[in-house]
Formats: sequence, structure tokens, C-alpha cells
Amino acid sequence: MLRLRLTFFLLIVCCSVGIAQPLVRVSGIVYNEEKLPLSQVTVIVLGQAQSTVTDEFGVYTIYSSSKTFSIKYSLLGYQQQTLKFDEHSGARINRQVSLVANINELEQVNITTKQNQLSNTTTINISDVASMPLVSGNFETMLKTLPGVSTNNELSAQYSVRGGNFDENLIYINDVEINRPVLIRNGQQEGLSFINAELVSKAKFSAGGFEARYGDKLSSVLDIKYDRPDSNQLILSTSLLNTSLTAKRLAKKSFLLAGIRYKNNSNVLIKQDEKGSYNPNFGDVQLLYQYNFSPKFNLSFLGNINMGQFKLVPTNRETQFGTLANTLRLNVDYAGQEIDDYQTLGSAVTATYSPQPNLVIKFINSYFNTVERERFDIDGSYIFDEIDPDFTGENFGMVTKNKGIGSYYNYGRNSLNTQTLASEVKVDQNFNNHLFSWGLKFDQSKYNDKLNEYNYTDSAGYILPVQSKNIVLQNVINVENSIDIKNYSAYIQDSYTLSSYAELQLGTRATYSSLSRQLLISPRLLIAYRPNSNNKILRFTAGVYKQPPSYRTIREFSGKLNITQKAQSSYNTSLGYDYAFDAFGTRLKFTSEAYFKYSDRLIPYKIDNLRIKYLANEVSRGFAYGADFSIGGEFVKDLVSYFRMSVMHANEDIIGDSYVDNGKMVYPGYLKRPTDQRINFSIFFQDRLLNSPTYKVHLNALYGSRLPIGPPQTARYLDRFYIPSYKRVDIGFSKDFLDDAAFHKPKFLDKNFNSVILFFEVFNMLNINNTVSYLWLKDVDNVQYAIPNYLTGRQFNLKLIVKLKP
Repeated sequence: MLRLRLTFFLLIVCCSVGIAQPLVRVSGIVYNEEKLPLSQVTVIVLGQAQSTVTDEFGVYTIYSSSKTFSIKYSLLGYQQQTLKFDEHSGARINRQVSLVANINELEQVNITTKQNQLSNTTTINISDVASMPLVSGNFETMLKTLPGVSTNNELSAQYSVRGGNFDENLIYINDVEINRPVLIRNGQQEGLSFINAELVSKAKFSAGGFEARYGDKLSSVLDIKYDRPDSNQLILSTSLLNTSLTAKRLAKKSFLLAGIRYKNNSNVLIKQDEKGSYNPNFGDVQLLYQYNFSPKFNLSFLGNINMGQFKLVPTNRETQFGTLANTLRLNVDYAGQEIDDYQTLGSAVTATYSPQPNLVIKFINSYFNTVERERFDIDGSYIFDEIDPDFTGENFGMVTKNKGIGSYYNYGRNSLNTQTLASEVKVDQNFNNHLFSWGLKFDQSKYNDKLNEYNYTDSAGYILPVQSKNIVLQNVINVENSIDIKNYSAYIQDSYTLSSYAELQLGTRATYSSLSRQLLISPRLLIAYRPNSNNKILRFTAGVYKQPPSYRTIREFSGKLNITQKAQSSYNTSLGYDYAFDAFGTRLKFTSEAYFKYSDRLIPYKIDNLRIKYLANEVSRGFAYGADFSIGGEFVKDLVSYFRMSVMHANEDIIGDSYVDNGKMVYPGYLKRPTDQRINFSIFFQDRLLNSPTYKVHLNALYGSRLPIGPPQTARYLDRFYIPSYKRVDIGFSKDFLDDAAFHKPKFLDKNFNSVILFFEVFNMLNINNTVSYLWLKDVDNVQYAIPNYLTGRQFNLKLIVKLKP
């Protein structure tokens, strides 16, 4: 397989060179009759496979492969406008466009524009996904570059937002809520996420203050749209880590999106401290088919089969840690193996009916079935030494003191079968200045969980803690759970135009859970104000967010269930400010938001890599506050770059966690939450080489400050250690053979392909040892040590993306 991929790369690079002309670029802003910018306006070069949509400030950029061409601007509810151009090769044109409202469809204007503009969301630039160097290859990984999102694991698609954990995030594809595997312990085992980046047409992300139309989670919403393509396309993307093939087909009354993906990241994992035979294989098949029976009614089907297996036969491990003055080294020899696998079958059918121009009704039915299994049986024999750190001496690197000789053993045979069925109705209707929305939903989740695992640690021939001559197993779990959870929910929401510059959104959700037997009411408010200058937006949000108990939150360390658990609640408020301005010869956008969240009835938890261990029988109250900042734009012509920073503080006070120490009662009070990452900073910067503009560089740099952690199976107030700050720089270099800046293009490629891009990527360019979790061992003196589990080191990758002409 590797030889085949490299041969394909060489064939592309060695193609003959012919002559072609650079593309014509047209950019500008689309307004309405009141000179307010219009978002989501479709901009198409007629007769070519070129299209785009305007952003929230009405800005667009598009290219033409010919000098004489026409561009069509269209938005539902407005009269289409077509402009003709006759320019010289490589021209850069700025054209402002004003669209006139169609009186017959005036109500539907608000349905399309308000849903895009009146929200507390960030629009994700889809074109960044292909060029951003991402070791996991999952779409969600790029969220970690957004303000408000914390990061400390490049192998995972999981993320935490503003002090929340992985389970507090909503993901939608075409209004269908997506469920994810539960048993994943670390990023090595994690395969392909549900989202296929090649099928995404639009993506929005909200780090808080989201609308009532979205579900019952505490932290964030990722809203993905798979939509009708502009033309027939066939896209091949292949690299040393993954391969995908995507087909997009158009018909008169229908369209089809289909994608096949395969991933094997063994090349990355073999460089970790734990050596052995890694065999991680993941793949999926996904499709979306929509048929338009009439202009008023269409039916769509979304299907996905996702499966994967992670197999590891470890052999040995060597980890050096500590300080310059006290350097320690752990050597482990392994026996046994680990095999984890999962299979997910997901499907959704959506019927959309629009009997009137101002009314849209959606009926959504979805079903997900996920089977997950963990099988591990690993025995590790270790030698724990202190070594000489003096690199100027003769004994540098030699053992000066043995800290312990022993073994540890981990055993597990776990399986979880999850079935989720959901039915939902969503309605949007316009009444003059009001966009009225409401919805009803029923979902049922069935869990069949079998847990059988245990471990023990043997130091210098003694099982710790020493209780008897018999072996004492630790963390023994042997249970079988079967539970059925039903949720009933409804929402109502009104988006009201107060004036030409101000809009108000009021909404509320009501949810009833069969598990907690609570009726939850969650009111939400958003006010947006756009001054007459059109380049500023001021937003204020306030709302209540309640998350009913789920199977994960009610399961204790021991595997037992707390079925009396109640819903978690969060009371949020935020103030945001967006400002678009011209600088450095381009259009830049600055966004900022300050927020405060108070929460009660939180379920405390501990995090071990990606595994969340809930203290299901405990309750806490907490708060999180901070601010997010971002500035982005085309600092380099035609290439978008971003600089983002977040500051945040998240605490919680576990109720009833007092204890007696030396005869005195101690009250721990407020503790740092496991996701209390105070500072996050990210850069995604793109540039061209001055002498060769078809060669580009894509730099992705991340920094996340340290995270609190403590030994497993201990009280939360003992989490006094810290995972060191996360620092990572990934860089990619690309050659676009058909770039618009190219004066010479290979004839064969220009004739048969719309795009051919070759990437060379360096992951973790600075080769920084980032810690994701710890292995906790004791020496002969019964002193516990935290041995770091490091993430991936420096790795090289080749990637090729080819788009064939229809």
C-alpha cells in the first residue's frame, strides 16, 4: 500500500508542464436595499465549477478560469442578479452587489437570513480543513484552534469547552443529533469521527449561549450541514495515515453525496514510549441522498457504517522523567495484548415540507446502534531506577539507586451495546417581523453493559497495599447493567426584528426525563445590535442550560448505577463584540466574548486520558468565567489566517466532601475542575513562497496551560498534581499544481483535474513530549510516583488531494 501511494505521488509530480493563465479573482460585499450585508448569498461563476457563499458581513471571494464570464448572486427571497465581466488574466476585481427583495417571498427572507445571522456562533472556514496539518484527520480536531476550546490531545476528536467536559457537547449533521462511542479510553483507540469533512458544505460552532432549538447539553454546539453540491465531483485524498474517496452527483430532482474513508495511524503510534505491534484499522461508508418530489416537498436519507479495531501487542517501554537534579527512569517488559473494537450503524430520514413561502416543516427520524468491546490482558514487569543526571561526569545515565522492582497486571472484558431512536418535528414560520420556531422530540436510548475488569500492583514481591499473604485484586468491577432511558422535549423560539439594526431572540426548552423524572425548563435570550456602520455586531446572551442524567453520568467507578441522579444545571451569560476592519491591505475580523457560568447539581468527575470517571453519587456546584479573542483574515492574499486566545477559570465545590485530619474537620471547599485550563492560544497561519506562489506553508501552533490531575480511585480533593502545559507546532508545505497564481500548469492535470495539491507535513515539528496522563506506581518504600504517558513525537506525512473534472 505504501509503495502504491508513493508511486502515485511521483506520477503526479513528474507530469509534463504546459502553459496556462492565472485565474481572475472577484471579491466584494453583498448588501440588501437598506445597505445591510447579507450572509449565505450563493455566488456562482456560470458554466464553471466555482461557487461560494458570503459570510456574516456579506463578504465573498470567487475565481474564474476565463477572462470573459458571468457571476450569479442568489438568496432565497431575493431577486437573482447576474453580472458580466471581461477582464485581463490574473485580474483582481472588487465588486459590491445589492440584491432586491422579492415581494412574493418576503416572509421567507427572514427564515433564511435570521437563522444564519441571529446566533451566537462562529462560522468555520471549510477550506481550512484540507490545508491544516492534523495528525488525527478528524474534522473536530480543527475546533481546538477556536477560542473557548481546550486542547491537550492531538490524537483525539474529543474536546472540552469553557470548563465543560467531553460529554457536554452537541453535534448535529443536517439537524440530526450524532451519538459517539462511550468506551474509548485514549486517543490511540479512537478512529474516524462521524463527520466526513469532504461532505461538509457549512459548519457553525457555538462555545456557549446557543439557541433553544438545540438540545440539552451544558457546553457547546457544532452544527454541520451536508448540502446540495454545485457540480458533479470526484475527490481522492490519500496520505501515509488515511485515504478517502468522495463522490458528489447532481440530477434534475435529486443529489447524492457518498464517501468512503480508511485510517491507519500505526506510523504515528510506533514512535511512542510503549513499543510493540500496533495495528489500528478504522473505516466508514457514509452517504446522503435527497429527492425533491416538488418545490414544496423533499425527502432525504443519511446513512453511515463506521467500524474500527485497535490491536496492540506491547513488548517494552522506557520512560525517563523527573528533574535535572532528580532523574528517574522506568523500564517495563510486557506480556499479553489489547484488542478494542466498535461498530456503529446510523441512519436518518428527513422529510421537509414547505406549503407556503413563509413556512418550513421538518420531520426527522434517526436510529443509531453502537457495539463496543474492550479486551485487554497485559502483564508488565518493571524496573524503577534513579539515574545519574550529571552529563559532565563519567557515570552519566548510569543507575545510582534502584527504586523498585515489581509488576502490574491489567485485565478487562467489557462490552456495551447502545441503541438510540429519535423522532422530531421542527417548524419555522414568519409573521411580519417575527420568525417563530417550535419543535417536539422523543428519543429513547437502551444500554446493555457488561463490565469485568481488575488490576493489581506488585512492588518488590509485595502486593500494595499489603493486607495478607493472599493476592488482593484492586479496582475489581464485575457487573452487568441494562437500562432504558426516554426523553421528551419541546422548544419554542421567536426571533424578532426590533429595528433595522437590532434583533431579539427569546426561546425556551422543556424536557422530561424518564430517569430523573424531572420537568426541566430552560429559558434563553439573545440580543444582537448592528450599528449603522455595518462592520460591528454587539451580542448579549443569557440562558439556562440543563443536562438530564445519561448512562455515563450515572455509572460509578464500580460500575453500579445511581438511578436517583438529577439533571445538571448551568446559568450562562455572555457579551460578545465583532468588528470587521481594513488593515494590512486586506479585510480583517476581530471577535471577542466575555462569559460567566454558574452551575449547580454538577456531577464531579476525574479524567484519565479520554476516559471520564464520574463520581455518580456526589454533587457539586461550580462556576466558570473567562474571555475569548480572535482575529483573522487574509494577512497573505487569498490565504486566511487566524490568531486566537482564551483565558478561563473553572472551579467546583463538592458538597459533603469534608474529612477528618489529625482530629480536625477539614473542608476542601472549591477545587479546580479537571478541565481548568487557564490559558489557550492558537495560531493558524498560511503564507506563499515569494518566488514560487504555488508553494504554500500552513502553520498550526497550539498552547494550553497545565491541567489538574490526581491518582485514580481517590477523592477529588487529592488532585494536587498537574499535567504540564500542552505545546505543539505542526507545519505543512503544499504545492498546488493548478493554483490560480500559476503561470505554467501541467497540461495533463489541467485537462483532467479541477485541483491537484500535494502536501508534505511535519507533525510536532519541535518534537515536544506532551503528557496526556500518568501511570501511577509505588516504590519499595510505598511512595507513589506518576510516570508520564507521552503523546506523539515528530512525524512526517505525505498527502495528496485530487479533484477530477466532471
